[in-house]
Amino acid sequence: MVTNVPVASVLGPYLHVALTGPQVKGPLCHYLFRAAAEAGPHHILKMYSTNGSMLNISPRLEANSEDSYYRLEVVAADKDSLLFPVSVLRLHHLESKATEDVGKTPDIICELKSQVESFKRKLESVEHLSWMGLFKEDGDQQLSKFSPKPLTPHLSAQEERQQVRRKFLNMSSLQVTEEVREHLKTPIFDNWQWEEAEMLVLLQVMFTDLDFLTAFHIKLEVLQNFLFEVYCHYNSIPFHNFRHCFCVTQMMYGLIWLTDLRSKLSRIDLLIMLTSALCHDLDHPGYNNVYQINAQTDLALRYNDISPLENHHCAVAFGILSKPECNILKNLTCEQYKHIRGGMIRCILATDMARHNEILNKFRIMQPVFDFTNKDHKEVLMKIMVKVSDISNEARPMTVAEPWLDCLLQEFFNQSDTEKLKGLPVTPFMDRDKVSKPSSQTNFIRFVLLPLFTELTKLFPCLEQHILEPVRRALEYYSDMERANKQDCHLKCCGGFTSSLFLVGIMSAISKSL
Repeated sequence: MVTNVPVASVLGPYLHVALTGPQVKGPLCHYLFRAAAEAGPHHILKMYSTNGSMLNISPRLEANSEDSYYRLEVVAADKDSLLFPVSVLRLHHLESKATEDVGKTPDIICELKSQVESFKRKLESVEHLSWMGLFKEDGDQQLSKFSPKPLTPHLSAQEERQQVRRKFLNMSSLQVTEEVREHLKTPIFDNWQWEEAEMLVLLQVMFTDLDFLTAFHIKLEVLQNFLFEVYCHYNSIPFHNFRHCFCVTQMMYGLIWLTDLRSKLSRIDLLIMLTSALCHDLDHPGYNNVYQINAQTDLALRYNDISPLENHHCAVAFGILSKPECNILKNLTCEQYKHIRGGMIRCILATDMARHNEILNKFRIMQPVFDFTNKDHKEVLMKIMVKVSDISNEARPMTVAEPWLDCLLQEFFNQSDTEKLKGLPVTPFMDRDKVSKPSSQTNFIRFVLLPLFTELTKLFPCLEQHILEPVRRALEYYSDMERANKQDCHLKCCGGFTSSLFLVGIMSAISKSL
């Protein structure tokens, strides 16, 4: 199959991408388009048909021609939620490598400098990288970071939110294609393709397709106000941001469909789980409970060191729901409201990883005799479903999951840096001097994800191919990466040791000659 895609002139008039054979999987398909468009892993790729409908990028794209082309857009992600854009990371790597090689042969230095200059010129010519703070200055061919004359006017946080709201409301009446709706029900859904306003539309689709609006007499305008307020209460931090909120909610939505929970749990319990996933990290400050307690923050003092963040997330959620224009529960009976409030509090508090083993052990005991009519069994299952959704990134394709790990490590390193500056105990798994990318994941997957996902799969065998097998592959991927890192370290150490022996030998020979 041949796909001809017109893109911005800076990338050339057309991309010519050949997708043939069964070996072209979804992740490889995304990689081909990203590579052809020179887009990084954090960029959002959007593809449209000639009539303007959004298409899912996959090997199942129909063949086309120059007369029936697809349109590909490369959109930059929110700069505040990234660890380091790939382009900047690569540029820094080249510059630092050139500096390290100063003492080497001139040919190597010249080659590295040439690479750096070439990459700078490439960055300079790509207008859509202006979001990184890289701009061309008039009459100057050098890049200027945080130029006083940006290509686009700077918007305040409030203006950006209102812009998102306008886009959301304008798009909310558009029909989402059936292909996107079906893809939304799967763990392989790629969140990086979607902008914030579009994610709000997809959240609206989730609430609508589960028939919550009809069942609980929710007006569409009230749902839209609620979703937008939730969006506004997620902070621009590397990991625990609105995009993470969307991913967790989308995974919950997918699990509801994959396990056919609509026929096993009441609709009000489904509403509890989906809304809990949506609100589970509201107003997260980017510093975990251990930090809150050790630093004696206002949250830790307010909640007596007991799950301070999770208690705060719940309080913010019901603060939003207390606004009449956002209260999606206002047409429920008192009993229904109490049921939902109690359920949401239980589910959100269950996301505190300090309680992980306690909740998993309860589920492990009841799993062999699980009864969907048993109230206690259902409550534990709902907690497990929210927990699985919250830490489900490694169940997604690696092209989706790995950028999330980069974001998480940035947030971790930010916390450990602050702990060091303030003289607080440093959280071991967040210390940039001790933690590597693969080592951070292998133990987490082995001792947290696999036991949790395995127990849920025993209750729902259909989930093995959807979440358990991908997590096993992720463990293999990071284990291989960890072994490669250790081998590299060993070679470097051996090289240094050999050099030392060589120098000792020379010195010994010189001393004997004297």
